[in-house]
Amino acid sequence: MTRSTLYGLLASAALATAPLSASLASEIYYTDQGHTEVIFSWNHAGVSVQTGEFTTATGKLTFDPENIANSRLEARVDATSVSTGFTPLDNHLKSSDFLAVENYPEITFVSTSIKPTGETTAEVTGDLILHGTTRPVTLNATLIHRGEHPVASVLDYYRGQWMGFKATTTIDHQDFGVGNFSTGPITITINTELKDRED
Repeated sequence: MTRSTLYGLLASAALATAPLSASLASEIYYTDQGHTEVIFSWNHAGVSVQTGEFTTATGKLTFDPENIANSRLEARVDATSVSTGFTPLDNHLKSSDFLAVENYPEITFVSTSIKPTGETTAEVTGDLILHGTTRPVTLNATLIHRGEHPVASVLDYYRGQWMGFKATTTIDHQDFGVGNFSTGPITITINTELKDRED
C-alpha cells in the first residue's frame, strides 16, 4: 500500500475521528467549523431537487500511519442547526414530524471500518445515530489535500498540517423513523477541512 493510499484511506475516513486508544505515532486532526459543510438533498415529488444544511458540525480524526486499523473517525452534528433558507421549512424539519430535535438534538457517526478503493479514495463504514436510531452507513470519501495549507503563508491561522476531503452517501430517512412518508433517498454530502489542533 503506498503512502498516498494510506492518507487517502484516512482522509476519506475522516468526517472527523474519535480518540480510541491510538498509538503514540497517531496524528490527530479536528474539523475546522468555518470550512465544514454537511449538506443534504432530496427530490421534491419529482418536481425539483431541494437542499439543506446542518450548519454546526464537529469531528476528530485520529490517524495512525503505522496501522490503519487504529485510525478512528467520529463526527457530531447539531440537529437544531438545520437550515434550508426558508424558516417555515426549517421549523417543520425540527418538529416531531421529522427530526424531533427537542428529543434528539444530536446526530453522530462513528467509523467501524475503512476500506481503500483507490489512491485517494475509500469507503468509510460506521454507525449513524439519527432520531434515536442506529444504522450502518458507508461514506464514499475522497482525499483532496494533506499537508501545509496553501493560505498559511498569508494568514497565521492556517499554519500547521491540514487535511481536506469530500464524502457522500445516501440514506432512507424512514429507516431512522424520520417522517411519515418517503421522499426517496436523501443524498448527504460532506466537505471539510481538518487541522492538527483544536481551537
